[in-house]
Amino acid sequence: MTGLDLELLPTPCFVVDLQRLRENLAVLNQVIQRSGARILLAQKAFSMYSVYPLLRTVLHGVCASSPHEARLGREEFGREVHSFAAAYSEADVREILALSDHVVFNSFSQWQRFQSLCRAAADRVSYGLRVNPEHSEAVAEIYSPCAAHSRLGIRREAFAGQDLSGISGLHFHTLCQQDAPALVRTVEAFEQRFAEFLPRMTWVNFGGGHHITRPGYNLDLLCRTITDFRSRHGIQTIYLEPGEAVALNAGGLVATVLDIVNNDGDIAILDASAAAHCPDILEMPFRPEVAGAGLPGEKAYTCRLAGHSCLAGDIIGDYSFDRPLRAGDRVELLDMAIYSMVKTNTFNGLALPSIATWDPQSREFRLLRQFGYQDFKSRLS
Repeated sequence: MTGLDLELLPTPCFVVDLQRLRENLAVLNQVIQRSGARILLAQKAFSMYSVYPLLRTVLHGVCASSPHEARLGREEFGREVHSFAAAYSEADVREILALSDHVVFNSFSQWQRFQSLCRAAADRVSYGLRVNPEHSEAVAEIYSPCAAHSRLGIRREAFAGQDLSGISGLHFHTLCQQDAPALVRTVEAFEQRFAEFLPRMTWVNFGGGHHITRPGYNLDLLCRTITDFRSRHGIQTIYLEPGEAVALNAGGLVATVLDIVNNDGDIAILDASAAAHCPDILEMPFRPEVAGAGLPGEKAYTCRLAGHSCLAGDIIGDYSFDRPLRAGDRVELLDMAIYSMVKTNTFNGLALPSIATWDPQSREFRLLRQFGYQDFKSRLS
């Protein structure tokens, strides 16, 4: 976190760099201006509502996966709210209809079950169907919506004999942290299966997973793909819903070394936990980058970074540093704003990380939220 004295922070603490957010938004705005696409914030990846006033200067709204996310988007973002879930209860539908501009269904059975409720809100809500192009791009199967036996999206064969009255759009999603060529292949698969339904649609959602703000991303190909698709099919509105791209490389998790133990090598135990504070490390899995660190053996001192929960596998990864770590040292895990902040939990009663922002332009640090015992206890009964 350039210019910020990490020794002054309470830890563990998520710190979001506002300048990095502005830079990401500038790239996303280029896509909007060049392609005419409407870009939504995928709140499942980044729901830090204190920065929504900044995000809504560029983004057109949010997408939500639950009534709670829809309500957060409606209350805090204030622009479009698009909702999708693998399945809804009747209570979910009633709440989501009151909060959303677009509602997407994952099956014909759900659409048919709730049509009477949907018709009552048709003057202000647009309805869509999520489809499965049966084309997988995600590297890991756990993140592939088009993997075998996927529960996400309607396959082409299920459209036979169905009445699409009341449906205004189609939504597909296949990508995970990928460049524009993967989208090109997905669009081709989508058109092969679903192009015949496009003349009656007014919008298409190209889903998420677009790593638009990553260095080297092919913006030209993305914009050309969108504009060519609109031209071919006469579709006026194309939506993108990147989550990671909005806050990519815009935040870190700062932790303190609590102790160093040795078991066939040094292990630094941090006050941040992979299990409780950044579970994507274990779920994905992946090894986050650490500021100033290298690969094992690359620098003078190699050690393992680990969390302080009782889970034996609470391991962040192996790293090398210029000098041995000591108790009290600060360590910054990079690119932790996305997914980590929304997935934190209180396993073992561990305190949730504080949340803060840092603005390198004004050199203003703001500690926005700290958590304590009541946050742990209030989740239980």
